[in-house]
Amino acid sequence: MPVLQLQLRLNLVVQDGKLIGVAPWKRHPVSEGKLCPKGLACHEFVRSKDRLTVPLIKKDGKFVESTWDEALTLIASKLKATQETHGPNSVAFLASARITNEENYLMNKLARAGFRTNYLDHCARLCHGPTVAGLARAFGSGAMTNSIADIAQSDCVRFHK
Repeated sequence: MPVLQLQLRLNLVVQDGKLIGVAPWKRHPVSEGKLCPKGLACHEFVRSKDRLTVPLIKKDGKFVESTWDEALTLIASKLKATQETHGPNSVAFLASARITNEENYLMNKLARAGFRTNYLDHCARLCHGPTVAGLARAFGSGAMTNSIADIAQSDCVRFHK
């Protein structure tokens, strides 16, 4: 079976032109060929019967299919009306851990420069908040204080292979 390799260091497994699975990149310096449940299942949304493939707009209390032009025009008009009525900080943006740094940068530019709002957040603050708080309390920083490679040299971490 051919395998496509992504920059994320996941291997997409393709059979007969269809995505059928994900395999870890065995030589990745951080994951060392291991994937979490999210990583192992990330391919499943591609052919999910529940996946939206066209925009939906609510009309008369029901979702109906629309064109992209219609959906984007509606969204733009509602955002503009909200900001005109309540000011620029009446809208907020939430970025995702499942997109690239470049895409998160673009979300930041869209929120701050395009919509002139300071209300921009990221899902990692919610789900990783306790981790960050614990690191900050223990080490003075909510980020890693050493490199991944340094972990293997630690006297207090035991690795089982």
